[in-house]
Amino acid sequence: MKSFIQDLFGHQEWADAELWKAVEACPGARDQEDISKRFRHFHSTQYAYLLLLRGEKADVRSFISRYGDSATIQTVKQNAIETHLELAKFLADLPESKLEEKLFIPWFKDPTFIVTTTQALVQVAMHSQYHRGQNATRLREVGGTPPTLDFVLWIWKGRPKAEWPVTNA
Repeated sequence: MKSFIQDLFGHQEWADAELWKAVEACPGARDQEDISKRFRHFHSTQYAYLLLLRGEKADVRSFISRYGDSATIQTVKQNAIETHLELAKFLADLPESKLEEKLFIPWFKDPTFIVTTTQALVQVAMHSQYHRGQNATRLREVGGTPPTLDFVLWIWKGRPKAEWPVTNA
């Protein structure tokens, strides 16, 4: 199971980087507030779950400073890159036996919500995929060409590492 989870997160980082490259390559997409908000949202969610998984406090203040409206979009991208590196390290160090441990999700209040570590990790990957799809659709609407980001395509290509865009032209 651990190798499958690592594949999901390897794909997630690759797909995130590919979408960032496509958005930055399209002048009409770079300044779209809805695209920017979704990047902020799903990257902050990735970070919030990382904090929970590491046993740290994940409250609004802990990720608003990294991904909030006052952070430039380039800062959001840089923080996303760092979050992906931290997630990869977390997964590399995670013993297989910990995948079934219970994790309390604090933003679900009534009733209390507890999932396994595996379920939380799958949620992060699926949640991110959903919002990448929204950004890809919006990118097409503003004249860009969204990349194909399918999991099986990533496997077929040999599980390439993420190549993050360097600058925002």
